[in-house]
Amino acid sequence: MKYQTVIGLEVHAQLLTKSKIFCGCSTKFGQAPNDSTCAVCTGFPGVLPVLNKKVVEFAICAGLATHCEIARSSRLARKNYFYPDLPKGYQISQYELPICTNGYIDITVNGTARRIRLTRIHMEEDAGKNIHDLRSDASLVDLNRAGVPLLEIVSEPDIRSAEEAGNYLKTLRAILQYLEICDGNMEEGSFRCDANVSVRPQGSSALGTKVELKNLNSFKAVEKAIDFEIRRHTETLSEGGTLIQETRLWDPDREETRSMRTKEFAHDYRYFPDPDLLPVVIDEEWIGKIRASLPELPEVRKARFM
Repeated sequence: MKYQTVIGLEVHAQLLTKSKIFCGCSTKFGQAPNDSTCAVCTGFPGVLPVLNKKVVEFAICAGLATHCEIARSSRLARKNYFYPDLPKGYQISQYELPICTNGYIDITVNGTARRIRLTRIHMEEDAGKNIHDLRSDASLVDLNRAGVPLLEIVSEPDIRSAEEAGNYLKTLRAILQYLEICDGNMEEGSFRCDANVSVRPQGSSALGTKVELKNLNSFKAVEKAIDFEIRRHTETLSEGGTLIQETRLWDPDREETRSMRTKEFAHDYRYFPDPDLLPVVIDEEWIGKIRASLPELPEVRKARFM
């Protein structure tokens, strides 16, 4: 049986603001552990977040550049889960009412134009960073990154190969860099990607069992990990085996993926509107000003030069 690959990508882009999304701490990379923290981003009881207006402006920029609909009213929500690098016990994100929806990015692969639809772009805060110290049985937590503003850019499952995935990521990264809202540095983690990969019988419209791939810190890693999973899925199904919905890590040394945990569903996070934050209301005048300030984007410039 022949199989078709179905890929959707979730990109986390760190925004080039000077301060964090809900407090005044610096977002500068490379500071001493826990130097850039305060009572708000470390989750002390009783503190109140205040939304950074620049984050909203950058989100609108990204939405306009990717042909999205900009919501005139959106809500911030609490995504509940426990992990040591998440000091509040929840992440402030967006769920039911994101700031940008229904966009697209055009790419070209081997001379063929492809349109990759975007489900949504939403604002959220980053978590901290766990450091696993090999010299002892302890793990360390650095909360400098907690509260750093992110855009999560979620594609529809329109991508059909590892090559298309790499092309899409390079195109999206160039757009964000031209807008000057993200530096696109994958090594420092300011442009990160999770890939959702499945296969289905050729001609079928039903989606297969999805696997989420993490630890993808380069374009080459994204393409190699996706190719590995396509082979693993196809071989498993061809031999009569079954796949489970799970999260897998890419091992760059062995060039293979390995199981990390079973994949959560949205209801597992118990989203609800954040009671400490008002709805984000955007008027036409603000959108118009941002639209007028947008630079010439890479594909437009390329077409003009040609």
